[in-house]
Amino acid sequence: MLGIVDRYLLSEAAKVFSAIVAILVLVVASMLFLRTLEEVNVGALSAHLVIKFLGFQVVRDMPNLLPPAFFLALLVTLSRFSRDSELIAMSACGIGPQRVFRALLLLAVPVALVTAWISLVLQPWAAAGIHQIRMQQKEQAAQIAGLQPGRFYLEQGGELVLYIGDIDRQQSLGDVFILDRREDAARLVVSRDGQHRIEEGTGDHIVTLSSGHRFDGDPGSAVFMIGEFEEYRIRIRASGAAQGVISKRSTTPSLDLLASPELPDRAELEHRLAAPLAILVLTVIAIPLVALSPRQRSSGRLSLAFLAYFSFFNLQRLAENWLATGVTPVWLTSFWYQLVILGIVYLVLLPESLWLKRMIARVSGGPNGRLGEQPG
Repeated sequence: MLGIVDRYLLSEAAKVFSAIVAILVLVVASMLFLRTLEEVNVGALSAHLVIKFLGFQVVRDMPNLLPPAFFLALLVTLSRFSRDSELIAMSACGIGPQRVFRALLLLAVPVALVTAWISLVLQPWAAAGIHQIRMQQKEQAAQIAGLQPGRFYLEQGGELVLYIGDIDRQQSLGDVFILDRREDAARLVVSRDGQHRIEEGTGDHIVTLSSGHRFDGDPGSAVFMIGEFEEYRIRIRASGAAQGVISKRSTTPSLDLLASPELPDRAELEHRLAAPLAILVLTVIAIPLVALSPRQRSSGRLSLAFLAYFSFFNLQRLAENWLATGVTPVWLTSFWYQLVILGIVYLVLLPESLWLKRMIARVSGGPNGRLGEQPG
């Protein structure tokens, strides 16, 4: 059974956490909405898909929002308790850091489980939804993907020139002109019919011409080869909005990543597991970062909290990159940075932290430890 103090700590932390999450989601959704409107404005996304596309993006980014929101919620809650001398009152009643940690852990565990579900299940589902919407838009109209009728396109420094006279909604091309100077002899290709598609995964344009003519030779030279063809295919690299193709690894289900022996897949799986683990580790870090008494100087602890936060998530990217490229061994995983930050914070605060002194006293069985065993 939870005591009154436990329920009080849980309710206060849950209220602050809910408010912070709501604010962060609103801010992130607003920024994503503006970016989505930009894509609609340039023709890269249909207007009727805005809400669906925005929903996928918010779900995809949720695992990145919950750990910092929970860490900030704990700091705000415990700082308010310290400012109002409630932590001093709890300490006088025998409620030490272990009791506070136990109460906060009762909130951290379900939040971590929800974060794990979002990260392992919903995040790849949302990434796959975003990928599917983008590919559908490219397939529906070549104009959306960047090809428009009546325009010349230069590729590879002008070595490849493409002109398409007409494109319909079924990706059929008309009056196609291609000048290819990538080889020793220039090649001129003309056709009245053709097809266009977007290659999944790369976003490249694949133009297939049918029943046309080909002229090989250099301008000004008397040596030319003229022929006809039934089919002629050419690849045009994606550019601009067409390059916004999501990596397939981010859309892979977590169970498939677990069965894969490749290091990049292992790094992606550990990236998804990092968010729920970060909530538990940040809970342990947050407790000693708050001064027990309002008379204690808290500016240094606040600076250490921000430093620990930014180091935590920057080292996460570094550790995952090292694991994916084979710099660190597989047995080390990409979670070592969490233990490093945890150890540094506790070592820095060890000489002056009353929280840690009470924890040590409780473990060693000192008088403060016996006091901490009194019921709340």
